[in-house]
Amino acid sequence: MADSPWGPARIALTAFFAVDGFLFAAWVVRIPDVRSQVNASHSALGLALLCLSIGAVLTMPTVGRLCLRYGSRPVTVGSLALLSLAVLLPAHTRSVATLGGALLLFGAGYGGANVAMNSAAVDLVAQLRRPVMPSFHAGYSFGGLVGTGVSGLLAGPLSTAWALALSGVLGLAVTVGAGAVLMRSPTAPAVVPERAADTPGATGGGDAGRPAPRLLVPLLGVTALCTAYGEGAIADWTTLHLTDDVHASSVVAATGYGAYAFAMASGRVGGTWLSIRLGQTRLMLLGGLTAAGGMLVAALAPVAPVAICGFVLVGLGLANLFPLAIARAGEAGGPQGVALASSLGYGGMLIGPVVIGFLADAAGLPLALTTVAVAATAAALLPLSVGRRFR
Repeated sequence: MADSPWGPARIALTAFFAVDGFLFAAWVVRIPDVRSQVNASHSALGLALLCLSIGAVLTMPTVGRLCLRYGSRPVTVGSLALLSLAVLLPAHTRSVATLGGALLLFGAGYGGANVAMNSAAVDLVAQLRRPVMPSFHAGYSFGGLVGTGVSGLLAGPLSTAWALALSGVLGLAVTVGAGAVLMRSPTAPAVVPERAADTPGATGGGDAGRPAPRLLVPLLGVTALCTAYGEGAIADWTTLHLTDDVHASSVVAATGYGAYAFAMASGRVGGTWLSIRLGQTRLMLLGGLTAAGGMLVAALAPVAPVAICGFVLVGLGLANLFPLAIARAGEAGGPQGVALASSLGYGGMLIGPVVIGFLADAAGLPLALTTVAVAATAAALLPLSVGRRFR
């Protein structure tokens, strides 16, 4: 019999996703202050920020193996504890080199937490027998929105060190409380990677045209990459596009990005219901095509209200692509499948802003942003190639 859809384990794991988003947002809001603190140029800051990504990508495969050996739940608790402590470090750096070292550790906690949490979520999805993965990522999105708002309000009254310290204390408190609940909750057997011999396609059944599991996980990883390409590009370039190309005020530009972020969070709240109603393949297809259409509108619209409506469509369309791709990668490949797909997805978030920047210099930012529509279309169509595994 399936467990209660909103049992203690699901609530606790959602809290982990939310605090992960909160802590990352708390750091992002303070980047300008830390930059001034270490007296970094734009290029030097870029190299320091790259250390965060390097720490995350290098850690992800190792955490996948740790989840297989010790279980995803204790690794989730350990990773979030590391992240909560590491978020304090950037405020105490005084050079670009020490900032890079602090961000390596912060990235290790962030990357480890994402692999471990998603692995735990994949197991819980199997235990509940409901496609609830989008709801966990909704927790991350709303945690990020709250973190951005709270950290913005505290930017004046509190120093960077105090603000990040309070965020870290909150992270540790949630880690202890939610971790105790998560560790006490009953567990189902961890998801075991599918084997070709166990599938109908391997025995000459009607699914022979489907990709083998070894190919399935990379395909899902590329889907995550295409989705994260758009997320990274929009996070870094939305406000600049609205101010420079659409001639919106800074307030309107900030509102535009906020509308996109809220649309994504809202889309994830309804992701479980839509997955059941439409099926995961149809939901990803419609989501990707919606995001592609919305991105074309946002990139090419001459006035701010229409462009912002386009960004809202992008948020709604992209909302469930990444969570569902990670969920299916975990089902097919276990924690190491989650690690591979997450690493590819994180790579997409890294290259998106860079590619957009080079294309913007060559052809203008509006045209460069249309590549997000191309990536979203690819993310919509790739799930079709994995056939019934997505249904």
